[in-house]
This record gives sequence, C-alpha cells and structure tokens, in this order.
Amino acid sequence: MSAVYLEIIKEDSRTRARLGKLHTPHGIVDTPVFMPVGTQATVKTMTPEEVWDGGARIILSNTYHLFLRPGPELIRAAGGLHKFMHWNGAILTDSGGFQVFSLGDLRKIREEGVEFRSHLDGSLRFLSPEIATEVQMALGSDIVMAFDECAPYPASYAYVKDSLQRTTRWAKRCRDTLTTTDHQSLFGIVQGGVYEDLRRESAQAITDLDLPGYAVGGLSVGEPKEVMYEVLDYTVPLLPRERPRYLMGVGSPDALIEGVMRGIDMFDCVLPTRIARNGTAMTRFGKVVIRNAEHASDFSPIDPTCDCYACRHYSRAYIRHLLKAEEILGLRLMTIHNLRFLQNMMQEIRTAIAEERLPEYRRQFFASYGYEQ
Repeated sequence: MSAVYLEIIKEDSRTRARLGKLHTPHGIVDTPVFMPVGTQATVKTMTPEEVWDGGARIILSNTYHLFLRPGPELIRAAGGLHKFMHWNGAILTDSGGFQVFSLGDLRKIREEGVEFRSHLDGSLRFLSPEIATEVQMALGSDIVMAFDECAPYPASYAYVKDSLQRTTRWAKRCRDTLTTTDHQSLFGIVQGGVYEDLRRESAQAITDLDLPGYAVGGLSVGEPKEVMYEVLDYTVPLLPRERPRYLMGVGSPDALIEGVMRGIDMFDCVLPTRIARNGTAMTRFGKVVIRNAEHASDFSPIDPTCDCYACRHYSRAYIRHLLKAEEILGLRLMTIHNLRFLQNMMQEIRTAIAEERLPEYRRQFFASYGYEQ
C-alpha cells in the first residue's frame, strides 16, 4: 500500500465520474476535489485555518518558488512544509517544471535538467529530476509530482514527441530518487499535447512505471476548452482505474464539472484566488465584478446562496469600498468567498454522483451560471 491511495466509493453509471476518498498521511480527502493553490507556502491573503474552515483538506504548493525562497533546507529544519506553514491537511507539491518552462528564453533544457535564471535576482540556477524530487522530499509533501516538460500550445508534433519522451525518462529518475515512500507518493504526468497518438504513447510509458497516481499535464495552457475536453476523452481511459487522476491547472467551474464527468479526481488552479484579488467573484449566477460602480450601494451579499464568512457578514458595497480603497481586507474577503464557492460546488458534485444525477446537475449549474450548453 502506497502512502497515498484512492478508495473508490462509487462510479457513475452515465458518465466516467467517480466518488472516492483519497487516503494521505495527513488525512482523508473526499474526491472529486479542488485544491487551493498555496504557491509560496501560503494561500494568498488567507490563514491556514481560514482555508480549512472553507472546506479544503488538501492544498498545492510550489517546488520552484520554495526552492528559490526560502530554500528547502530551511523548511526541512522547520520540520517540513506542514509545520512551517501550520497546515494540518494534505499537501501536493508540483515539481517546478511548469514554472521553469514558462521562463522562455531565461531557461535552457538539456537531458540532465534545466538551467535557468531566477526571476528573483537573475542568478543562474539548475533543476533536474533528482533535485526537484530531493526538494520535495525536504518539503515533506504528501504527494510529490514528477519533474516533467510542459510543452506549450501550439507546438509541433516533433517537439511534443521529443518532450514527452524526455518527461518519461525524467519520471524514471524521479522514481529512483524518492526514498521516502512510506510517507510520500510520487505521481507521474502524462504529456503529449493535443496529439492523440502521443498522449497514448505517454500514458503507456508513464503508467508502466506503476506509480501511486497520475496527472494529465500540458492542458489549460492556451488551447480551446473543447480541445482540452477532447484530449481528456481519449486520455483518461488510458489511466489505471484504481489510481487517482489529477488534471493540472484547471479551476473554472465549467471545466471542473466537465473534468469530473470524464473521470478526473483532483484539480488545482490559481484562478479563484487571482480573480478575487482583481475584484471578481464567482457566484451561483455567474461572475460578478464587485469593483464595478453598480455595486457601490448594493447592500446584498456577494452571493445570497453562499455560506462563506464574507457572504454571511458583509455587503457588496462594503467589499467594493475596501477594494477601491486598496484595503487588504477586501482581497481577503473576496478570496474567502471564491474558495468557499468552489468547495461548495465540489461538494454538490460529489452529492450528485452519489445520487446518480450528475448530468442533471451539470445542466442546472450551467443554466444558472450562464454557460452555453
């Protein structure tokens, strides 16, 4: 038994959705699940207690950023990331691959790893599969992501093929480096861009490594959502039924529902916290830009159907005032709301799966939110 494993409770009879429990060294997480992003050992503007009270039981943190600052050895000395940031739930750390490859001309890829210049001070740094894994071992995260190459969109067939094969070789090196499998589990990442045969090649090679879980990477990088859904349609069935499936970097309500219906168990994205800081709220009736003048004297809550702290105590008018005055409380209240909104939505999705009415839930949600069907 690996340190992290999925217990499947129910499989939907009309879709590929699954209801499950993700067992981790730091507790059991109900799936499907959305993971708030705590890039630098913090979910921006929120305390860990607020994140927990909002319903989250697992968060994501970022290897690249913590590698650069404050450094893995300091976090190891603190007793690991859980103690360092005072978070009692589970933690998934991404490998840093996406951030490194997003640096463009500031990085140089070779078989050994990636040489790049720090976005903080311009210093020359190096990440390899071994180093990325060792950093995550020092962090002590429950789920360790393999170091991969995330190909951009669009990218040529030849580039994506070379990239996914390198990702496979790197995944083997990550597996061979991880020595803490009693309390950490390594997830592999399927790449292949938008090419079906390359996705099949990648899925076969990565699942042959027999890892505790698998992610679908290289999506939500600029391709149309219809293309992403098509890739999921033929990729997810290639992943082992009994292992958790994670779609990286996806967090819009429509994509969460569509991903669940295609068999995804785990999601993460900076979207809800980022748009919150820009003054945009997710509500049952679609996005609402609280910064807009129309809310200046609106004394109703952000979303009257929401039970979050912000909606229970504050009006749109007050929160708009805070945002316009650049008061930190405004950012906090918006973030609290958006994260709670998604946690409530995921709970509704889990209930819909349990009650065999997920397609109906999708129709109702899309109609309320204003999505085309």
